Amino acid sequence: MKDFCLRGLFIDITHKKVRIETLPSDVSRKYLGGRGIGVYLLSKAPTASPLDINAPLVFSTGALTGSKIPASGRMMVSAFSPLTNTISSCSVGGNLAIQMKRAAIDFIHIVGKAKKETIIKICDHDVIFDEIPSLGDMSLGDMFSRFSGFKGSIAAVGRAAIHGCLFASIMVDKSFAAGRGGLGLVMASKGLRAIMIRGSKRPIIHDRGKETKARKDIIRLFDASPAIMGRSGIKRYGTPALVDLIASRRMMPTANFQKTYFNEYKAFSASNIIRSLAVKHHGCYACPIGCKQIGPHHTQIPEYETLSHFGALNENASLASIIQANSICNDAGLDTITAGATISCLAEIRGERYQGKDFVDKVVAMASGKGEGELLQLGSARLAEELKVPEASMSVKSLEMPAYDPRGAYGMALAYCTSTRGACHLRAYPISHEILRKPVAIDRFSFSGKARIIKIAEDLNAVIDSIGACKFAFFGASLEEYANAFSAVTALDYNTDDLLRLGDAIYTLERYINTKRGFTSKDDLLPERFFIQPGTSGPGIEIPPIDRVMFEDTLQRYYKIRGCTPDSILRQDRLKELGIV
Repeated sequence: MKDFCLRGLFIDITHKKVRIETLPSDVSRKYLGGRGIGVYLLSKAPTASPLDINAPLVFSTGALTGSKIPASGRMMVSAFSPLTNTISSCSVGGNLAIQMKRAAIDFIHIVGKAKKETIIKICDHDVIFDEIPSLGDMSLGDMFSRFSGFKGSIAAVGRAAIHGCLFASIMVDKSFAAGRGGLGLVMASKGLRAIMIRGSKRPIIHDRGKETKARKDIIRLFDASPAIMGRSGIKRYGTPALVDLIASRRMMPTANFQKTYFNEYKAFSASNIIRSLAVKHHGCYACPIGCKQIGPHHTQIPEYETLSHFGALNENASLASIIQANSICNDAGLDTITAGATISCLAEIRGERYQGKDFVDKVVAMASGKGEGELLQLGSARLAEELKVPEASMSVKSLEMPAYDPRGAYGMALAYCTSTRGACHLRAYPISHEILRKPVAIDRFSFSGKARIIKIAEDLNAVIDSIGACKFAFFGASLEEYANAFSAVTALDYNTDDLLRLGDAIYTLERYINTKRGFTSKDDLLPERFFIQPGTSGPGIEIPPIDRVMFEDTLQRYYKIRGCTPDSILRQDRLKELGIV
């Protein structure tokens, strides 16, 4: 651990060649693992087309993976997005990260294209390429069942990716999704149907005593956090706990963001789910929270984003249809945020509403790509362009907005636009400040200080994604505790400032890659609707349109803080300072 060198598999699936390579210590120390090392590896092909056979697909674990540190079971999947053309990376749970670590693999870098549909099996040092021509349109549920005897972890793509859906996801261990941006299509384009990994080694921990102390410190903070362990926290309700909260703040996207409140939201609230379904909890490796929920017959209960977009965004109050549609998406490998937003976009354009069975039918078509499904598989931005109503797509950089209306949280409005993968709530997650009031409460209807807050939050989340932690952990603990944990595991004496500087470099490199791919300040803008149309006000709450001048002034302040020119181009001195050029 003294040299901290990341070790990876470089796979050329065209020629079925594999090499093991250890990255230099200076690269490993700078990019940490997870998202950071994914960005670094993608920077070697900054202008590659997303579906080019030489465009990499990267699976990467964090340094904390396999340790006793709470909520450290996450990993990243990185590639160029076929939906947005941005650099894209997705955090995903399940058991894949720990199996990679037990196989002494920090990352897997895949290029090429198999001549026949292939499954890669990795068992410690052994890599086997299996051509499996019989999978065809097999559902992911059936695929995971077929390989249930494998004593490891599986990442697979389903029929949505096989049929060319631009927002196809990668499913891990049946329940966990690397969802946004269409990375499932990237995987399928390489002729790769699944990766199966089993490891037998115990991950190396530098100081077990310090690891135990770091764990206790973090657990203590988890226990004291109302957002995590409280009566209405995610330990009890999972992410559906956000339904009532976001609805009460009048910022629940409704009718394709034409409104910000859905009168029937209680149909899919956390309390109704708990009351009407026999719910059990489970979670990722080493996680005491267990935020994911399973209902009767092992049915996955949707996360907050899915509940809101399959519900309010489509004015659909049928919990049964929401759960059914979510199951179809998981079985086919579809990003539920883009799926719900694309259907609501189509509904607005046609002046229709798709509820209950009609909504489920749209998801079925989307999964198959047949009939109208071919149009729906384009995502909302291309669908709206195709139907000559581009303003109906509620997206930034062609990535659909998640379930927080920007008129109800101005930090979120800015973060959607500065996010390197498009309208994403997880690149900065200012909701923790603006709505959950943690770690510091700030005025959600003000742009004051938001440029700096968002920049720091982006750097922080780049670190979280790179060390293998879960963002929910930071509702209780802070980077100080996780820096101590990181030092205990790796022997690298990094404090919070050290890690944030590395997060700054990782995020700035992502922005630099996007610039190389043709993105400009014109792509850092919200749809026009949010500047001219108010949200749905309620008792004591006004939801006005966003002030365009204030938004643009704040965006300019963000550019200055990030080290960009007024037209969003990173300055050369800033790039040299961070060692990017």
